[in-house]
Amino acid sequence: MTSPTHTEALLLSAHAGDVDSLARLLEVYRPDIRRYAQQRCFISDVDDAVQEALLVLARHLRSVRKLTSFSSWLFKVVQRECRRLGRSVLRQDPYEEAAVDAWMATHTPESLKLDMASALESLPPHYLQVLLLRDFEELSIREIGERLGLDSPAVKSRLHRARVMVREYLLA
Repeated sequence: MTSPTHTEALLLSAHAGDVDSLARLLEVYRPDIRRYAQQRCFISDVDDAVQEALLVLARHLRSVRKLTSFSSWLFKVVQRECRRLGRSVLRQDPYEEAAVDAWMATHTPESLKLDMASALESLPPHYLQVLLLRDFEELSIREIGERLGLDSPAVKSRLHRARVMVREYLLA
């Protein structure tokens, strides 16, 4: 783990334009950004939110005026990206409590479980396998690829398609 003073030094160097410090800073903050995104995003959007937050960090770090508020700025970027991705998937703001309450009111916990089971059963086997390994066994993309003999892009593609199919099934 990187000490706070080392992280502050990286932040100052990266802010001043040092490319190596920026690369290291991205490595240091990636796990924190991922944990935060897992709490704020739909599971299918976590990787996209993390990637976008890291891109925003790389592009706009030099424009941050107060480095003391860097962490809160970065986590706001992640939160904003999670909301954007959620809105694009559901065509509504998933964090708008009234809309979520209205959607949930039409489903009992039992019906949600049955709908999810039906959605999973409707998937082609190669999509179901990747989805179960990622979302239920919580394997990384690399681990799934190794287990199934696939490269990372193939795993990501199958996972994305599986999630889209489940979403369409549930929201139809």
